[in-house]
Amino acid sequence: MTAAALLLAFVTAERLAELWLARRNTARLLERGAHEVAAGHYPLIVALHAAWLGGLWLLGAGHALVPGWVAVFALLQAGRLWVLATLGPRWTTRIIVLPSEPLVVRGPYRFLSHPNYLVVVGEIAVLPLCLGMPGFALVFSLLNAAVLAIRIRAEGGALRSAHHARS
Repeated sequence: MTAAALLLAFVTAERLAELWLARRNTARLLERGAHEVAAGHYPLIVALHAAWLGGLWLLGAGHALVPGWVAVFALLQAGRLWVLATLGPRWTTRIIVLPSEPLVVRGPYRFLSHPNYLVVVGEIAVLPLCLGMPGFALVFSLLNAAVLAIRIRAEGGALRSAHHARS
């Protein structure tokens, strides 16, 4: 197995574990009275990430790794862990609003409204760059930007509505 395939296997396992965690957290939040917002865009996110990862496997598994970009990717993984640890049981891949809870304002959320999206934007670009695939990075970064524009608008509206409901 090549180093590139090992990196892709790590990312694939990470994504599968995150899907499991997200489903578990979503179910628990819904049991506590939370509700999902803007579920219609979620299949776009799933399709984008599946195409991105599948394309990397198809086109990049045999490539040599670019060490500098691998180091950047490792930093992004530290950011991902910081977000997951900060949100804990509130982390999901969907927009789930728990009206009884205040917004999280600790960890990376002290500095940014959407640190997880910053990590994802980085990963979408940097993992292909680790494999020497700048064109792939550009195409999927543009597609991701379009999907995130929809998602961030929907999430922002949901969070503002929940905040106004609590005020």
